[in-house]
Amino acid sequence: MSVDRVEAVESGDESEVATLAATALRTYPVAPGYRVNVRSGPGTGYSIVRVLPEGARVTIFCQTPGTTVSGPYGTSNIWDNIADGEYISDAYVQTGSDGYVRPRCG
Repeated sequence: MSVDRVEAVESGDESEVATLAATALRTYPVAPGYRVNVRSGPGTGYSIVRVLPEGARVTIFCQTPGTTVSGPYGTSNIWDNIADGEYISDAYVQTGSDGYVRPRCG
């Protein structure tokens, strides 16, 4: 955190505190009962790099459009970046939203 941000937090600058809170990372649950393919890019045409086990939780660093997928949480073209070079379809992640919940990748 930059010195300016530390000072803003210490001084109680509410807008800066709200910005920091909005960008804070959190984990999201993967749909119960599903083992989800993690792909090397934002689409079903990318290679599978691993498979998430049932009951997994993921940290979403950024989101990007890609192949449209239907899953337990609807149909979406949003893909969640969960690690360097690792993406899963947002249709399998319970984010509480049909739209973007993190910044766009890029």
